[in-house]
Amino acid sequence: MKAAYYDKLEGYKAIKIGDFPIPDINEDEVLVNIKAFSLNHLDVWVMEGKYPVAIPLPHIFASDGSGVVAKVGKNVKHLKEGDRVVIFSGLSCGVCERCLSGKDNKCNSFRPLGVLEDGVSAEFVKVPAVNVFKIPDSLSFESAACIPITYITSWHSLVTRGKINQGDTVLIHGGGSGVGTALIQIAKLYNATVITTVGDDWKIEKCKQLGADFVINYKKENFVEKVKEYTNGQLCDIVVDHIGAQTFSDSLSCGKRGARVITFGSTTGADTQINLRYIFGKNLTIHGVYMGTKGEFAKMLKLFPDKLNPVVDSVFDLEDVQKAYEKLLSRQFFGKIVVKI
Repeated sequence: MKAAYYDKLEGYKAIKIGDFPIPDINEDEVLVNIKAFSLNHLDVWVMEGKYPVAIPLPHIFASDGSGVVAKVGKNVKHLKEGDRVVIFSGLSCGVCERCLSGKDNKCNSFRPLGVLEDGVSAEFVKVPAVNVFKIPDSLSFESAACIPITYITSWHSLVTRGKINQGDTVLIHGGGSGVGTALIQIAKLYNATVITTVGDDWKIEKCKQLGADFVINYKKENFVEKVKEYTNGQLCDIVVDHIGAQTFSDSLSCGKRGARVITFGSTTGADTQINLRYIFGKNLTIHGVYMGTKGEFAKMLKLFPDKLNPVVDSVFDLEDVQKAYEKLLSRQFFGKIVVKI
């Protein structure tokens, strides 16, 4: 099979295209013929050697893919060859207390597909059958490939951990990113007032078209002062910060008393100074989020494509996968970047 891979941890420029054997599956696994996969910053951290585990080399990468079932193990009953599917990216042991109680993202062995195991940047991938979900014919492979990490992280952040209520005010950083566009859509399901930040003026109108009520160009305006202005000093019920060191301390000051602050990313660095008075003085709750559960994914998937619909910025051919990652790192995109196979 054709696959994009790397044999040294030197970033996206080390990606090659080559031939690999089609994986063999066991009785509880599914072989998926991948049609499209989407890019995540996680991919970059892994291929640059910044992920805190030893990565097997050569390595087929990427976590989020969709395609067609090519083969099923003998114990698999809910899927058949030819089914159109999307792969839930979170892998876990399946037998520990946390997995059995539906909290698989808290399993000690929980990890994204494409880190320790070969990922979806290939014509075929083998995955546990419990991680494979059917998709409707009305959902394209390109759109489906955008869902797994991006939308489950956003859903777990706002709905499960943030406990969003109807009419809440929510600050979402990076409104033009994949998770930003997902968070805006999910927040609007709850009729939230959405304030978001962007780094380019051309993204402002696009965020508003998705449903954002207020959009701040953080390069031109102080987002804390604008949040105070837009909320008449009332501040936000939920603050979602996946930017990291550059914004997190100021993000805390955007939450009202009792606010929920969500963090799941650190693209500008992980070390930050925090004013503890903002936390205990305002009864803030800080939630660290790492993806979500298969149960949440199954529930959320019912909303596609009618209530939720991924924003696809651009689609690249497999041979141009380096150009796709170059665009991801440029930040000159809106939504998700997809590679088709």
